[in-house]
Amino acid sequence: MVLRRLTAASLLGLPLVLAAAGAGASDFRSLAEPGILYDAPSKQGKPLFVIQRHTPVETVVNIDRWVKVRDSAGSLLWLERRLLSEKRTLIITTARADVRQKPDAAAPLAFEAVKDVVLELADKPADGWVRVRHRDGTAGFIRVNHVWGL
Repeated sequence: MVLRRLTAASLLGLPLVLAAAGAGASDFRSLAEPGILYDAPSKQGKPLFVIQRHTPVETVVNIDRWVKVRDSAGSLLWLERRLLSEKRTLIITTARADVRQKPDAAAPLAFEAVKDVVLELADKPADGWVRVRHRDGTAGFIRVNHVWGL
């Protein structure tokens, strides 16, 4: 067994390593059903908002049956983990967003979506575009800077 002494320099770098490890821990999910957002990880916490089914959230911290999530407005709130789905959705963040038939600004319009419309993530983003699907089944490509949840 080899024992090494921790130097002051290595101890100074430890918080950076831990912070980097935590930074990659976030993940985007959507709600399987409507849920209540709380100010603390407990039903004894103050209920703040109701969040709709399919809304995307970023998971930040997991504690037992609770998850601290960030919404598209940047608010950090607590939610019961059982409400999260593996299904990925995105939310429109611009007033209007064109969804194109191909990942090209000159491609024909598939449909138009307005702020806060939720779309299903259909494929990984590439070259500034992401394939999405509307709940009516219509699919197309939208610019990644018009949505939140990636």
